[in-house]
Amino acid sequence: MQYIPNIIFALALALGFGFFAMNIRKLSRNIKLGKDVNRKDRKPERLKNMLMIALGQSKMVKRPFSGFLHVIVYVGFIIINIEVLEIIIDGLLGTHRVFQNIIGTGLYAFLIGTFEILAVLVLIAVILFWTRRNVVNIKRFLSKEMKGWPKKDGNYILYFEVVLMSLFLLMNATDIPFQQAGIGNPISQFIAPFFKGFTPETVYIIERSAWWIHILGILTFLNYLYYSKHLHILLAFPNTYFANLNPLGQLTNLESVTNEVKIMMDPDADPYAAPAEGVEETIPEKFGASDVADLNWVQLLNAYTCTECGRCTSACPANLTGKELSPRKIMMDTRDRLEEVGRNIDANKGTFVDDGKQLLNDYIKPEELWACTSCNACVEECPVNIDPLSIIMDMRRYLVMEESAAPQELNMMMTNIENNGAPWQYNQQDRLNWANEE
Repeated sequence: MQYIPNIIFALALALGFGFFAMNIRKLSRNIKLGKDVNRKDRKPERLKNMLMIALGQSKMVKRPFSGFLHVIVYVGFIIINIEVLEIIIDGLLGTHRVFQNIIGTGLYAFLIGTFEILAVLVLIAVILFWTRRNVVNIKRFLSKEMKGWPKKDGNYILYFEVVLMSLFLLMNATDIPFQQAGIGNPISQFIAPFFKGFTPETVYIIERSAWWIHILGILTFLNYLYYSKHLHILLAFPNTYFANLNPLGQLTNLESVTNEVKIMMDPDADPYAAPAEGVEETIPEKFGASDVADLNWVQLLNAYTCTECGRCTSACPANLTGKELSPRKIMMDTRDRLEEVGRNIDANKGTFVDDGKQLLNDYIKPEELWACTSCNACVEECPVNIDPLSIIMDMRRYLVMEESAAPQELNMMMTNIENNGAPWQYNQQDRLNWANEE
């Protein structure tokens, strides 16, 4: 009978981590639906990016107030959850505060005391975050894409944080031997007096209940991540590592198009000659992207990493002038469509069955894409190096090269270039007439 709690704990642990592993496999499968792109170069720079941006939060603190609060929550949550290791060992072995004997009372007291202070700071930061989202009503949280589930999700995670931090402090406050030792309890010592009127047995039940709910809450939180924008807690690291390192204004070219241009520019080339061996393989099935499978895997990783913070949209000049474009919505739509495709594959035993839908038009409208000025403000602002512009450009490429559906102004310009060798609508021989004007 004495081992029943340990068995129950082991089963809960296996169930929690097993479900998490299943979702991670699904996540990996969905990301791999994207086309291949080489991001194995310049490894020192990539590692530096990951350490500075994902771990060091260097871009987050560019907006000092929200950045500082985020750092508190990030550091506090990560460090406090070191004690999850102790909980797991205690739960499996039936011990109690096993690390105290391993690392010594002094160091253990310092760590737990630090955790308690951080827990309070996290609670304060979370309350301020909730206030900013629900009372102050900051503009970037009021966009139409933030209605419904995105708004609820942002609040749910804050409630999770409050419950987990409160349970941690309650667990310490009702641990009678821990409180009697009087070390490592700078916060919980002020909570403990509230339970003086309770019997030791009742206090023990409260402590054990807080302990169980705390660890089950962490397992629940872990599995909630897959369904939440807070998946960035895990994906920010690979996302910043595999981010594009080229200058922001440098756009990618299609190899097949580049080869065609080279042939056109080569006076000795025969435009009617049969393609060289292997060249056919460089011709894509589709120019640009109309659905998620046309994007590359880094772009799909970007979509899952989006924090929905709205910094990109708040810096977007098109959005600021009332245009339809919201870079945040581009990423959210891409993720939603990718999830829909993933569910389709699951429902059809590993094979995607055409559902008559695609990312373009069903999720993202052409007017959103053409509103973009390609200024890269969204890329510069993103705290985890997401690149909405790359998706916008790939979808524009599809509209132009596959559907000839560019805006009239662009079509006129491209026609003029084709006919006159210049964007202007007059003969090449007349180009220098302006020099004769007085």
